[in-house]
Amino acid sequence: MKLNNRLTNILAGILLTFVFLVSLFSMKDDSLTMDELAHLPAGYSYLTQKDMRLNPEHPPLIKDLAALPLLFIKEIKFPSEIKDWKEDINGQWGFGNYFLFKTGNPADKMIFWGRIPMILILILLGFYIFKWTRELFGNKVALLSLFLFSFSPTFLAHGRLVTTDVGAAAGVFIATYYFIKALQNPSKRNIVFAGISFGLAELCKFSVILLIPFFAFLAFIWCLIRLGDSKKTLVVLILVLVIGYILIWPVYQYHVLNYPPERQARDTEFLLASTPFPFLRKILVWASTKPVFRPLAEYFLGLALVFQRAAGGNTTYFLGEISNLGWKNYFPVVYSIKEPLAFHILTLIALLYAAWSMNIRSSSPSATLGWLIKRPRGPAEGWEGGGRVVVWTNPLQRAKDWIKSHFPEFAMLIFISLYWIVSLNSNLNIGVRHLLPVFPFTFVLVSTAITHLLKGLKPGVKPYIYIVFGILIFWQAISVLSIYPHFLAYANEIVGGPDNLYIYTVDSNLDWGQDLKRLKKWVDEKGIDKIYVDYFGGADVKYYLSEKFESWHGTRDPKEFPKGNYLAVSATFLQGGCGEPVSGFDQPYGCYRWLDKYKPVTKIGDSIFVYYIP
Repeated sequence: MKLNNRLTNILAGILLTFVFLVSLFSMKDDSLTMDELAHLPAGYSYLTQKDMRLNPEHPPLIKDLAALPLLFIKEIKFPSEIKDWKEDINGQWGFGNYFLFKTGNPADKMIFWGRIPMILILILLGFYIFKWTRELFGNKVALLSLFLFSFSPTFLAHGRLVTTDVGAAAGVFIATYYFIKALQNPSKRNIVFAGISFGLAELCKFSVILLIPFFAFLAFIWCLIRLGDSKKTLVVLILVLVIGYILIWPVYQYHVLNYPPERQARDTEFLLASTPFPFLRKILVWASTKPVFRPLAEYFLGLALVFQRAAGGNTTYFLGEISNLGWKNYFPVVYSIKEPLAFHILTLIALLYAAWSMNIRSSSPSATLGWLIKRPRGPAEGWEGGGRVVVWTNPLQRAKDWIKSHFPEFAMLIFISLYWIVSLNSNLNIGVRHLLPVFPFTFVLVSTAITHLLKGLKPGVKPYIYIVFGILIFWQAISVLSIYPHFLAYANEIVGGPDNLYIYTVDSNLDWGQDLKRLKKWVDEKGIDKIYVDYFGGADVKYYLSEKFESWHGTRDPKEFPKGNYLAVSATFLQGGCGEPVSGFDQPYGCYRWLDKYKPVTKIGDSIFVYYIP
């Protein structure tokens, strides 16, 4: 069936509307998640106080956008007199808790409206996936790419939250789109758009710094295969980077306007106390007191903090173990179980088809530098011994020719490879969400291969293969929709679905604190007067459960737990207290193994386990 532009636009609009509505209605009952506790209050402090003392380890743009609707809520009070703001260095967690839950501010209203701009960023990313794919490959590939995006449980889960991961994915994809346009047509307009999109991407998340070596490599390859003038290409690269950092300066300048220079210098020195590069700390402390350099000093402080944290790792649970230094197989495993199995099958088919398609043979005289291979074809072929000489083109020339005619796809493959390599070598294993920047490129490439495969089928088998692919598409849609509204806890059939996900991984893959309000609803429905809670997340348990809440921590002696009461434990704490330590792990462990003899009476949204201790 031929898809005209009008029908394609209608279908794309339906998919994007679906993403918006599903994201909107699924997030309204989600409690504040862990990172939102830092990001949303920090963003509000930036806009109202022009002071970036909170959460400097993330750029401000996403937080600013999230906090923008809060400016129209008149009853919000800013607690500028509390210790977390006045005295503490980066007191983001204490300040966030006090600001949202202890000042009389309308917390749920603020959280709801703070998430709306995040959904709009998700929609913007979907629009650009559709736009770029259609420009490259046409309507069918564009719609399939948009479908894979629309039914990605990871995007649906994190695109509703005040976090930086989806913003980073959008920034990388859109900046790459405009940079390639600038390489192809280095007009002033394209260069300016590429520079602005690069700068905005850098303001979303510090991991986007990978765009710099990525763009430099693309420019090098562009010159190497002689697609453009070397001097002009170098000028384009430099201008894009310069425009991007020119944009970063005024944004950070606004955020340090009321940040006292002496306070900025003191905070910088303290936060970088453990940096392996003391000379960097000295430079940034010095720059923090100089009016012209203060914005960039704050920017590079955040960048340094990201590298510092990545090197230090994060204590978490994975496949029955606990570690603070990560696992090499972490991201491959969580990616394999957190995205739909139907999509993995499509990816495998696409890879096999791509490998087969690149096995191109040529018998042209110009290819005589290649290898000669004899294949028996019978005496009729006219070659002695019944063989035929098949001349394969030189693989380097073949690769060069392919890159020339498929440069955008080549760029996507390079970024996917670069980002996966960096992720595999990272000690910071806290969620599949960190892989989100590669997802859009993966969707585009898989959709391209699948569409080309279907197009080249013989008429006799085409209906049957279309049925197979139709089943895979339908399977993915049902698999994702079946978990509504608990997208954060999605797991595919490989591990038996979300019920078993806690056995393999926790943290933002399953339990980020999103189910506290659902726990409150369960407690109220059951008429429970008191419940002990060990909660992992950004919300305040006392705020929701009031006098019914009793605090419990896994480090306490189980003998202290009063019999005849309920205990609710977040999956992250529960599994962290049951896992086996890896070699060299010297922190306390095993604190929740005493619960092995009890069976949970219920699970709240797959992330909170509730026990009754008789």
